[in-house]
Amino acid sequence: MSLSPRDVFLRLVHGVAGGNSNELPDLYGEVTDVRHPMATPESEPLTSRRALQEHFTVEPEVRASAPKRRVVDVVVHETADPEVIVAEFAYEFTLPDGSTAKVPCVFVMRVRDGQIIESRDYIDPIRTYTARGDLDLLIASLRKDVS
Repeated sequence: MSLSPRDVFLRLVHGVAGGNSNELPDLYGEVTDVRHPMATPESEPLTSRRALQEHFTVEPEVRASAPKRRVVDVVVHETADPEVIVAEFAYEFTLPDGSTAKVPCVFVMRVRDGQIIESRDYIDPIRTYTARGDLDLLIASLRKDVS
């Protein structure tokens, strides 16, 4: 029996938060269409499991220095189409000083036979860069877009 769209979504976001990047590509179909419309800088669509494998690959030293995060405030909306869900949630980062920062997200996903075949992942880029301590990278990428 295949996983429901809700179950696939929960495995995905908890896997991302937990750093289980090796398992994440298997949640997607061989052919898929994943887009990050709010990405800064802009990103190309991810259209295959192989592309997602590259997307989720994180160098061990980068993973070790990344702030810890967890998934909070999850609300999953079912739609008239049984393959499609709209999921609201936040990644809550624990910063080096012990404080936390929330990054709000909305994913619109199509899951067929237990695999993501289409997803639009809306993630607040300013709060993401801020939570990771990479605000300078965001500013640099914005300056490149303007020139």
